[in-house]
Amino acid sequence: MREVICQNIAESIEAKQRLFQDSQCIDTIETVANMVVEAYRQGHKILTCGNGGSACDAQHFVGELVGRYKKERQGIAAISLCGNVANLTAIGNDYDYDRIFSNQVIALGQPGDVLFAISTSGNSKNCVKAVEEAKKRGILTVGLTGEKGGALKDLCDATIAVPSSNTPRIQEMHILTIHSICHVVEDTLYAEGILKKWEDA
Repeated sequence: MREVICQNIAESIEAKQRLFQDSQCIDTIETVANMVVEAYRQGHKILTCGNGGSACDAQHFVGELVGRYKKERQGIAAISLCGNVANLTAIGNDYDYDRIFSNQVIALGQPGDVLFAISTSGNSKNCVKAVEEAKKRGILTVGLTGEKGGALKDLCDATIAVPSSNTPRIQEMHILTIHSICHVVEDTLYAEGILKKWEDA
């Protein structure tokens, strides 16, 4: 049992070390963080989607923005397309599971928003359809994937393809990436006065 635990920790450290040394991936994370900052400067919002563990990451991302990451400040507009059970089950039942995110993009997305599609394989059909709909509507698109990138790699405006093919390790790096983006966004908007302290909001 201890050996398995230690192996998982060692694999996680190794995966994050690979990410740390992957300058192209770091550059893309920086580009995406700047993309999000600019969207908020213009009064837009973030949408997120994913399945299973990636759905949890999508909701986690929104929680860090609407709630807080580290600073005591007003919330930032963000919506998880995974969080409304009525939406998901209505669309899945009445239409098709592959449309559970794309239909919400049509309903909730506006030009200038940023959609994050989180998929370890990069091939989740409902995420791909969401990105396709977003691009038709002038919504910027970001993929969070594993190293191969899948269908999202060439479809999204930017794809953060973390350097691993091991699903649990990919998910761990996705959370680290999400936290890094939230950190940059929060610090930048707070310093510019766009995000205010609660008492000043």
